[in-house]
Amino acid sequence: MDTLRIIINVAVMLVLIGVLIWMQKKHISFTKRVFTGLGLGLVFGVILQVSYGAGSEVIAKSTDWFNLAGRGYVGLLQMVVIPLIMVSIISAIMNLKGKQNLGKMSGLIIAVLLITTAIAASVSIVTSLSFDLKAIEIEAGEREQARGAALEDRLGTVEDKTIPQQVLDFIPTNPFADMTGARSTSTLAVVIFSAFIGVAVLGLDKKKPEQADTFRKMVEAVYAVVMRIVTLVLRLTPYGILALITNVAATTNAEEILKLIKFVGASYVALIVMFIIHLILLAAFGYNPIQYVRKVFPTLVFAFTSRSSAATIPLNVETQTKRLGVPEGIANLSASFGATIGQNGCAGIYPAMLAVMIAPTVGINPMSWDFILTLILVVTISSFGVAGVGGGATFASLIVLSTMNLPVALAGLLISVEPLIDMGRTALNVNDSITAGVITGKILGENDTEAFKRDVDLDAVTA
Repeated sequence: MDTLRIIINVAVMLVLIGVLIWMQKKHISFTKRVFTGLGLGLVFGVILQVSYGAGSEVIAKSTDWFNLAGRGYVGLLQMVVIPLIMVSIISAIMNLKGKQNLGKMSGLIIAVLLITTAIAASVSIVTSLSFDLKAIEIEAGEREQARGAALEDRLGTVEDKTIPQQVLDFIPTNPFADMTGARSTSTLAVVIFSAFIGVAVLGLDKKKPEQADTFRKMVEAVYAVVMRIVTLVLRLTPYGILALITNVAATTNAEEILKLIKFVGASYVALIVMFIIHLILLAAFGYNPIQYVRKVFPTLVFAFTSRSSAATIPLNVETQTKRLGVPEGIANLSASFGATIGQNGCAGIYPAMLAVMIAPTVGINPMSWDFILTLILVVTISSFGVAGVGGGATFASLIVLSTMNLPVALAGLLISVEPLIDMGRTALNVNDSITAGVITGKILGENDTEAFKRDVDLDAVTA
Protein backbone atom coordinates (compact mmCIF):
# COMPACT_ATOMS: atom_id res chain seq x y z
CA MET A 1 0.00 0.00 0.00
CA ASP A 2 2.84 2.39 0.89
CA THR A 3 4.48 1.73 -2.47
CA LEU A 4 1.32 2.80 -4.29
CA ARG A 5 1.12 6.01 -2.24
CA ILE A 6 4.75 6.80 -3.00
CA ILE A 7 4.13 6.26 -6.72
CA ILE A 8 1.09 8.58 -6.56
CA ASN A 9 3.13 11.26 -4.76
CA VAL A 10 5.93 11.06 -7.32
CA ALA A 11 3.35 11.19 -10.13
CA VAL A 12 1.86 14.37 -8.63
CA MET A 13 5.33 15.92 -8.46
CA LEU A 14 5.86 15.06 -12.14
CA VAL A 15 2.55 16.72 -13.00
CA LEU A 16 3.58 19.88 -11.13
CA ILE A 17 6.90 19.88 -12.99
CA GLY A 18 4.87 19.51 -16.18
CA VAL A 19 2.91 22.64 -15.25
CA LEU A 20 6.15 24.60 -14.94
CA ILE A 21 7.38 23.24 -18.29
CA TRP A 22 4.10 24.31 -19.89
CA MET A 23 4.50 27.80 -18.39
CA GLN A 24 8.00 28.03 -19.83
CA LYS A 25 6.76 27.04 -23.29
CA LYS A 26 4.11 29.75 -23.00
CA HIS A 27 6.95 32.22 -22.32
CA ILE A 28 5.65 33.10 -18.87
CA SER A 29 8.35 35.08 -17.04
CA PHE A 30 11.04 33.40 -14.98
CA THR A 31 9.99 35.23 -11.80
CA LYS A 32 6.37 34.11 -12.16
CA ARG A 33 7.51 30.52 -12.68
CA VAL A 34 9.62 30.71 -9.53
CA PHE A 35 6.63 32.03 -7.55
CA THR A 36 4.45 29.30 -9.02
CA GLY A 37 6.97 26.60 -8.11
CA LEU A 38 7.18 28.02 -4.60
CA GLY A 39 3.39 28.11 -4.18
CA LEU A 40 2.74 24.67 -5.68
CA GLY A 41 5.52 23.11 -3.60
CA LEU A 42 4.25 24.69 -0.38
CA VAL A 43 0.69 23.50 -0.95
CA PHE A 44 1.77 20.01 -2.02
CA GLY A 45 4.13 19.69 0.98
CA VAL A 46 1.44 20.71 3.46
CA ILE A 47 -1.01 18.22 1.91
CA LEU A 48 1.59 15.45 2.23
CA GLN A 49 2.24 16.27 5.89
CA VAL A 50 -1.46 16.43 6.76
CA SER A 51 -2.07 13.16 4.91
CA TYR A 52 0.83 11.08 6.26
CA GLY A 53 2.57 12.93 9.11
CA ALA A 54 6.01 14.57 9.00
CA GLY A 55 7.92 11.47 10.14
CA SER A 56 6.11 8.85 8.08
CA GLU A 57 7.88 6.31 5.87
CA VAL A 58 5.78 7.39 2.88
CA ILE A 59 7.00 10.98 3.12
CA ALA A 60 10.60 9.88 3.71
CA LYS A 61 10.62 7.74 0.55
CA SER A 62 8.62 10.25 -1.50
CA THR A 63 10.96 13.13 -0.65
CA ASP A 64 13.88 10.87 -1.49
CA TRP A 65 12.55 10.80 -5.06
CA PHE A 66 11.78 14.52 -4.99
CA ASN A 67 15.44 15.11 -4.16
CA LEU A 68 16.32 14.11 -7.72
CA ALA A 69 14.94 17.51 -8.73
CA GLY A 70 15.66 19.45 -5.51
CA ARG A 71 19.04 18.36 -4.23
CA GLY A 72 20.01 17.46 -7.78
CA TYR A 73 19.58 21.10 -8.76
CA VAL A 74 21.59 22.24 -5.73
CA GLY A 75 24.30 19.77 -6.70
CA LEU A 76 24.48 21.15 -10.24
CA LEU A 77 24.88 24.67 -8.86
CA GLN A 78 27.61 23.49 -6.51
CA MET A 79 29.26 21.86 -9.53
CA VAL A 80 29.76 25.24 -11.20
CA VAL A 81 30.63 27.27 -8.09
CA ILE A 82 34.39 26.73 -8.08
CA PRO A 83 34.88 27.03 -11.89
CA LEU A 84 32.70 30.16 -11.89
CA ILE A 85 34.61 31.76 -9.01
CA MET A 86 37.98 30.99 -10.57
CA VAL A 87 37.39 32.16 -14.13
CA SER A 88 35.25 35.13 -13.10
CA ILE A 89 37.75 36.54 -10.62
CA ILE A 90 40.75 35.85 -12.86
CA SER A 91 38.95 37.47 -15.79
CA ALA A 92 37.78 40.44 -13.74
CA ILE A 93 41.21 41.17 -12.26
CA MET A 94 43.24 40.72 -15.43
CA ASN A 95 40.86 43.10 -17.23
CA LEU A 96 40.99 45.79 -14.55
CA LYS A 97 41.21 49.29 -15.94
CA GLY A 98 43.62 51.86 -14.59
CA LYS A 99 41.06 53.51 -12.33
CA GLN A 100 40.06 50.23 -10.74
CA ASN A 101 41.87 48.87 -7.71
CA LEU A 102 41.58 45.28 -6.51
CA GLY A 103 42.55 46.13 -2.95
CA LYS A 104 39.96 48.89 -2.70
CA MET A 105 37.22 46.64 -4.14
CA SER A 106 38.01 43.79 -1.76
CA GLY A 107 38.43 46.12 1.23
CA LEU A 108 35.07 47.81 0.68
CA ILE A 109 33.24 44.50 0.25
CA ILE A 110 34.76 43.01 3.39
CA ALA A 111 34.11 46.23 5.32
CA VAL A 112 30.40 46.18 4.42
CA LEU A 113 30.15 42.48 5.33
CA LEU A 114 31.82 42.96 8.73
CA ILE A 115 29.97 46.19 9.61
CA THR A 116 26.61 44.60 8.83
CA THR A 117 27.61 41.52 10.86
CA ALA A 118 28.29 43.73 13.87
CA ILE A 119 24.89 45.38 13.34
CA ALA A 120 23.28 41.94 13.00
CA ALA A 121 24.82 40.83 16.31
CA SER A 122 23.48 43.99 17.97
CA VAL A 123 20.00 43.38 16.54
CA SER A 124 20.16 39.78 17.76
CA ILE A 125 21.12 40.81 21.29
CA VAL A 126 18.28 43.34 21.52
CA THR A 127 15.79 40.82 20.13
CA SER A 128 16.93 38.05 22.50
CA LEU A 129 16.63 40.31 25.53
CA SER A 130 13.25 41.61 24.34
CA PHE A 131 11.90 38.06 23.99
CA ASP A 132 13.60 37.09 27.28
CA LEU A 133 15.15 33.98 25.71
CA LYS A 134 16.76 31.59 28.21
CA ALA A 135 18.34 28.25 27.43
CA ILE A 136 17.39 26.95 30.88
CA GLU A 137 13.69 27.11 29.92
CA ILE A 138 14.11 24.67 27.00
CA GLU A 139 13.51 21.00 27.78
CA ALA A 140 16.30 18.67 26.67
CA GLY A 141 15.25 15.32 25.21
CA GLU A 142 17.44 12.48 23.93
CA ARG A 143 18.02 14.15 20.55
CA GLU A 144 19.03 17.43 22.18
CA GLN A 145 21.41 15.72 24.61
CA ALA A 146 23.00 13.71 21.80
CA ARG A 147 23.40 16.89 19.75
CA GLY A 148 24.99 18.67 22.70
CA ALA A 149 27.50 15.84 23.15
CA ALA A 150 28.35 15.94 19.44
CA LEU A 151 28.96 19.70 19.64
CA GLU A 152 31.31 19.25 22.59
CA ASP A 153 33.25 16.64 20.60
CA ARG A 154 33.48 18.97 17.62
CA LEU A 155 34.62 21.83 19.84
CA GLY A 156 38.10 20.31 20.03
CA THR A 157 38.78 21.10 16.36
CA VAL A 158 37.83 24.74 16.91
CA GLU A 159 39.02 25.40 20.46
CA ASP A 160 42.62 24.46 19.74
CA LYS A 161 42.98 27.23 17.13
CA THR A 162 43.53 30.90 17.91
CA ILE A 163 42.03 33.58 15.67
CA PRO A 164 45.37 34.14 13.86
CA GLN A 165 45.57 30.40 13.22
CA GLN A 166 42.05 30.41 11.83
CA VAL A 167 42.99 33.30 9.52
CA LEU A 168 45.97 31.26 8.31
CA ASP A 169 43.49 28.59 7.19
CA PHE A 170 42.38 30.97 4.43
CA ILE A 171 45.75 30.55 2.68
CA PRO A 172 45.42 28.05 -0.21
CA THR A 173 48.39 25.85 0.66
CA ASN A 174 46.92 23.24 -1.69
CA PRO A 175 44.63 25.05 -4.15
CA PHE A 176 43.74 21.82 -5.93
CA ALA A 177 42.40 20.32 -2.69
CA ASP A 178 40.46 23.53 -2.06
CA MET A 179 38.90 23.22 -5.50
CA THR A 180 37.27 20.03 -4.19
CA GLY A 181 35.81 21.87 -1.19
CA ALA A 182 38.02 19.93 1.22
CA ARG A 183 37.86 22.60 3.95
CA SER A 184 35.25 24.98 5.37
CA THR A 185 37.42 27.83 4.08
CA SER A 186 37.92 26.33 0.61
CA THR A 187 35.75 28.88 -1.20
CA LEU A 188 37.72 31.79 0.23
CA ALA A 189 41.00 29.99 -0.48
CA VAL A 190 40.00 29.58 -4.15
CA VAL A 191 39.15 33.30 -4.29
CA ILE A 192 42.63 34.16 -2.98
CA PHE A 193 44.35 31.76 -5.40
CA SER A 194 42.35 33.14 -8.34
CA ALA A 195 43.20 36.70 -7.31
CA PHE A 196 46.91 35.83 -7.36
CA ILE A 197 46.55 34.45 -10.89
CA GLY A 198 44.78 37.60 -12.04
CA VAL A 199 47.40 39.87 -10.46
CA ALA A 200 50.16 37.75 -12.01
CA VAL A 201 48.65 38.30 -15.47
CA LEU A 202 48.65 42.07 -14.88
CA GLY A 203 52.33 41.87 -14.00
CA LEU A 204 53.01 39.74 -17.05
CA ASP A 205 51.60 42.49 -19.30
CA LYS A 206 54.76 44.56 -18.83
CA LYS A 207 57.35 41.79 -19.08
CA LYS A 208 55.85 39.23 -21.45
CA PRO A 209 52.82 40.76 -23.17
CA GLU A 210 52.49 37.96 -25.75
CA GLN A 211 52.15 35.26 -23.07
CA ALA A 212 49.74 37.46 -21.14
CA ASP A 213 47.62 37.93 -24.25
CA THR A 214 47.60 34.18 -24.93
CA PHE A 215 46.51 33.45 -21.35
CA ARG A 216 43.78 36.10 -21.59
CA LYS A 217 42.32 34.44 -24.67
CA MET A 218 42.35 31.05 -22.94
CA VAL A 219 40.59 32.42 -19.86
CA GLU A 220 38.03 34.28 -21.99
CA ALA A 221 37.22 31.06 -23.84
CA VAL A 222 36.86 29.09 -20.59
CA TYR A 223 34.81 31.93 -19.08
CA ALA A 224 32.37 31.82 -22.01
CA VAL A 225 31.94 28.06 -21.60
CA VAL A 226 31.47 28.25 -17.82
CA MET A 227 28.89 31.03 -18.14
CA ARG A 228 26.99 28.94 -20.66
CA ILE A 229 26.94 26.05 -18.18
CA VAL A 230 25.65 28.45 -15.50
CA THR A 231 22.92 29.59 -17.89
CA LEU A 232 21.83 26.00 -18.55
CA VAL A 233 21.69 25.20 -14.83
CA LEU A 234 19.79 28.38 -13.92
CA ARG A 235 17.00 27.41 -16.28
CA LEU A 236 16.17 24.63 -13.81
CA THR A 237 15.58 27.02 -10.89
CA PRO A 238 11.74 26.84 -10.79
CA TYR A 239 11.85 23.02 -10.76
CA GLY A 240 14.51 22.93 -8.05
CA ILE A 241 12.55 25.34 -5.85
CA LEU A 242 9.36 23.32 -6.36
CA ALA A 243 11.01 20.14 -5.09
CA LEU A 244 12.97 21.81 -2.29
CA ILE A 245 10.02 23.66 -0.77
CA THR A 246 7.85 20.53 -1.05
CA ASN A 247 10.39 18.61 1.02
CA VAL A 248 10.62 21.39 3.61
CA ALA A 249 6.84 21.71 3.99
CA ALA A 250 6.32 17.93 4.12
CA THR A 251 9.02 17.13 6.68
CA THR A 252 8.87 20.10 9.07
CA ASN A 253 7.50 18.90 12.42
CA ALA A 254 4.88 21.42 13.56
CA GLU A 255 4.85 20.08 17.14
CA GLU A 256 8.58 20.61 17.58
CA ILE A 257 8.26 24.15 16.24
CA LEU A 258 5.47 24.95 18.70
CA LYS A 259 7.69 23.84 21.60
CA LEU A 260 10.30 26.40 20.58
CA ILE A 261 7.96 28.95 19.02
CA LYS A 262 9.42 31.81 21.10
CA PHE A 263 12.93 31.15 19.80
CA VAL A 264 11.72 30.71 16.21
CA GLY A 265 9.72 33.93 16.45
CA ALA A 266 12.65 35.86 17.93
CA SER A 267 14.98 34.52 15.23
CA TYR A 268 12.74 35.62 12.39
CA VAL A 269 12.07 39.00 13.97
CA ALA A 270 15.84 39.58 14.10
CA LEU A 271 16.27 38.33 10.51
CA ILE A 272 13.49 40.58 9.21
CA VAL A 273 14.81 43.62 11.08
CA MET A 274 18.28 43.02 9.62
CA PHE A 275 16.83 42.63 6.13
CA ILE A 276 15.07 45.99 6.58
CA ILE A 277 18.40 47.51 7.65
CA HIS A 278 19.92 46.21 4.39
CA LEU A 279 17.14 47.99 2.48
CA ILE A 280 17.73 51.19 4.44
CA LEU A 281 21.45 51.06 3.56
CA LEU A 282 20.61 50.57 -0.12
CA ALA A 283 18.09 53.44 0.00
CA ALA A 284 20.81 55.65 1.51
CA PHE A 285 22.89 54.92 -1.60
CA GLY A 286 20.04 55.86 -3.92
CA TYR A 287 18.42 52.48 -4.65
CA ASN A 288 14.67 51.94 -4.58
CA PRO A 289 14.09 49.19 -1.94
CA ILE A 290 10.88 47.91 -3.56
CA GLN A 291 12.47 47.60 -6.98
CA TYR A 292 15.51 45.95 -5.38
CA VAL A 293 13.35 43.32 -3.63
CA ARG A 294 11.54 42.51 -6.87
CA LYS A 295 14.84 41.89 -8.62
CA VAL A 296 16.52 39.76 -5.95
CA PHE A 297 13.50 37.81 -4.72
CA PRO A 298 13.99 34.69 -6.90
CA THR A 299 17.59 34.44 -5.69
CA LEU A 300 16.54 34.80 -2.05
CA VAL A 301 13.82 32.17 -2.50
CA PHE A 302 16.40 29.71 -3.76
CA ALA A 303 18.76 30.55 -0.89
CA PHE A 304 15.85 30.06 1.54
CA THR A 305 14.91 26.64 0.20
CA SER A 306 18.43 25.30 -0.49
CA ARG A 307 20.02 26.53 2.78
CA SER A 308 23.32 26.99 0.96
CA SER A 309 25.02 30.34 0.38
CA ALA A 310 27.72 28.61 -1.67
CA ALA A 311 25.23 26.93 -4.00
CA THR A 312 23.52 30.31 -4.48
CA ILE A 313 26.71 31.98 -5.78
CA PRO A 314 25.93 31.49 -9.51
CA LEU A 315 22.41 32.89 -9.15
CA ASN A 316 23.76 35.62 -6.86
CA VAL A 317 26.32 36.75 -9.46
CA GLU A 318 23.80 36.68 -12.32
CA THR A 319 21.32 38.74 -10.32
CA GLN A 320 23.92 41.36 -9.41
CA THR A 321 25.32 41.72 -12.92
CA LYS A 322 22.20 41.38 -15.07
CA ARG A 323 19.51 42.86 -12.85
CA LEU A 324 21.31 45.26 -10.50
CA GLY A 325 24.05 46.58 -12.79
CA VAL A 326 27.01 45.53 -10.61
CA PRO A 327 30.28 44.89 -12.54
CA GLU A 328 31.29 41.22 -12.85
CA GLY A 329 34.47 41.60 -10.78
CA ILE A 330 32.68 43.18 -7.82
CA ALA A 331 29.73 40.78 -8.10
CA ASN A 332 31.97 37.71 -8.04
CA LEU A 333 34.06 39.00 -5.16
CA SER A 334 31.03 39.97 -3.06
CA ALA A 335 29.21 36.67 -3.74
CA SER A 336 32.35 34.64 -2.98
CA PHE A 337 33.40 36.64 0.08
CA GLY A 338 29.80 36.68 1.32
CA ALA A 339 29.70 32.87 1.32
CA THR A 340 32.54 32.70 3.87
CA ILE A 341 32.91 36.12 5.53
CA GLY A 342 30.48 38.17 7.58
CA GLN A 343 27.36 36.08 7.12
CA ASN A 344 24.72 38.19 8.88
CA GLY A 345 22.42 35.27 9.64
CA CYS A 346 24.67 32.30 10.37
CA ALA A 347 27.67 34.15 11.80
CA GLY A 348 25.93 37.23 13.20
CA ILE A 349 22.40 36.73 14.49
CA TYR A 350 22.53 33.04 15.48
CA PRO A 351 25.73 32.94 17.60
CA ALA A 352 24.83 36.18 19.37
CA MET A 353 21.35 34.89 20.19
CA LEU A 354 22.76 31.63 21.57
CA ALA A 355 25.29 33.49 23.71
CA VAL A 356 22.60 35.71 25.25
CA MET A 357 20.41 32.66 25.94
CA ILE A 358 23.20 30.62 27.51
CA ALA A 359 24.97 33.35 29.52
CA PRO A 360 22.57 33.23 32.54
CA THR A 361 23.24 29.49 32.98
CA VAL A 362 26.82 30.28 34.07
CA GLY A 363 25.95 33.37 36.12
CA ILE A 364 26.70 36.01 33.46
CA ASN A 365 24.35 38.98 33.13
CA PRO A 366 23.56 39.25 29.38
CA MET A 367 22.56 42.90 29.87
CA SER A 368 26.05 43.83 31.06
CA TRP A 369 27.77 46.27 28.69
CA ASP A 370 31.05 44.40 29.08
CA PHE A 371 29.37 41.20 27.91
CA ILE A 372 27.48 42.89 25.05
CA LEU A 373 30.46 44.79 23.61
CA THR A 374 32.74 41.75 23.91
CA LEU A 375 30.12 39.56 22.23
CA ILE A 376 29.68 41.94 19.28
CA LEU A 377 33.46 42.09 18.78
CA VAL A 378 33.90 38.32 19.03
CA VAL A 379 31.00 37.65 16.64
CA THR A 380 32.37 40.10 14.07
CA ILE A 381 35.93 38.73 14.15
CA SER A 382 34.85 35.08 14.19
CA SER A 383 32.61 35.60 11.13
CA PHE A 384 35.65 34.99 8.91
CA GLY A 385 35.69 31.61 7.24
CA VAL A 386 32.20 30.32 8.10
CA ALA A 387 31.29 27.69 5.51
CA GLY A 388 28.51 28.73 3.16
CA VAL A 389 26.65 25.44 3.53
CA GLY A 390 24.27 23.91 6.05
CA GLY A 391 26.12 23.68 9.38
CA GLY A 392 28.06 26.92 8.99
CA ALA A 393 26.04 28.53 11.79
CA THR A 394 26.99 25.68 14.13
CA PHE A 395 30.67 26.23 13.35
CA ALA A 396 30.33 29.97 14.01
CA SER A 397 28.49 29.29 17.27
CA LEU A 398 31.21 26.94 18.49
CA ILE A 399 33.83 29.64 17.96
CA VAL A 400 31.78 32.37 19.67
CA LEU A 401 30.60 30.29 22.63
CA SER A 402 34.04 28.82 23.33
CA THR A 403 35.69 32.26 23.07
CA MET A 404 33.11 33.68 25.51
CA ASN A 405 33.68 30.68 27.85
CA LEU A 406 30.07 29.53 27.51
CA PRO A 407 28.96 25.86 27.44
CA VAL A 408 28.53 24.78 23.81
CA ALA A 409 26.40 21.71 24.59
CA LEU A 410 23.37 23.90 25.28
CA ALA A 411 23.33 24.90 21.59
CA GLY A 412 22.05 21.38 20.93
CA LEU A 413 18.71 22.31 22.50
CA LEU A 414 17.62 23.90 19.21
CA ILE A 415 18.26 20.94 16.88
CA SER A 416 14.56 20.37 16.15
CA VAL A 417 14.05 23.86 14.66
CA GLU A 418 17.52 24.28 13.20
CA PRO A 419 16.49 23.63 9.54
CA LEU A 420 13.57 26.07 9.73
CA ILE A 421 15.72 28.87 11.12
CA ASP A 422 18.62 28.05 8.80
CA MET A 423 16.46 28.83 5.75
CA GLY A 424 15.91 32.41 6.90
CA ARG A 425 19.55 32.80 7.95
CA THR A 426 20.80 31.69 4.52
CA ALA A 427 18.50 34.10 2.68
CA LEU A 428 19.83 36.93 4.86
CA ASN A 429 23.44 35.83 4.23
CA VAL A 430 22.91 35.98 0.47
CA ASN A 431 21.12 39.33 0.64
CA ASP A 432 24.03 40.74 2.63
CA SER A 433 26.53 39.68 -0.04
CA ILE A 434 24.35 41.27 -2.73
CA THR A 435 24.05 44.44 -0.64
CA ALA A 436 27.85 44.53 -0.24
CA GLY A 437 28.30 44.21 -4.01
CA VAL A 438 25.79 46.95 -4.84
CA ILE A 439 27.18 49.38 -2.24
CA THR A 440 30.79 48.74 -3.26
CA GLY A 441 29.98 49.28 -6.94
CA LYS A 442 28.13 52.48 -6.08
CA ILE A 443 30.99 53.88 -3.98
CA LEU A 444 33.50 53.12 -6.74
CA GLY A 445 31.20 54.58 -9.39
CA GLU A 446 31.23 51.29 -11.35
CA ASN A 447 27.54 50.32 -11.26
CA ASP A 448 25.31 50.51 -14.34
CA THR A 449 22.40 52.52 -12.94
CA GLU A 450 20.37 52.02 -16.10
CA ALA A 451 20.50 48.23 -15.65
CA PHE A 452 18.93 48.62 -12.21
CA LYS A 453 16.14 50.77 -13.61
CA ARG A 454 15.37 48.32 -16.42
CA ASP A 455 12.87 45.59 -15.57
CA VAL A 456 15.03 42.71 -16.81
CA ASP A 457 13.59 39.28 -16.13
CA LEU A 458 15.99 36.41 -15.60
CA ASP A 459 14.57 34.82 -18.75
CA ALA A 460 16.85 37.23 -20.59
CA VAL A 461 19.76 35.90 -18.58
CA THR A 462 18.99 32.25 -19.23
CA ALA A 463 18.19 32.64 -22.93
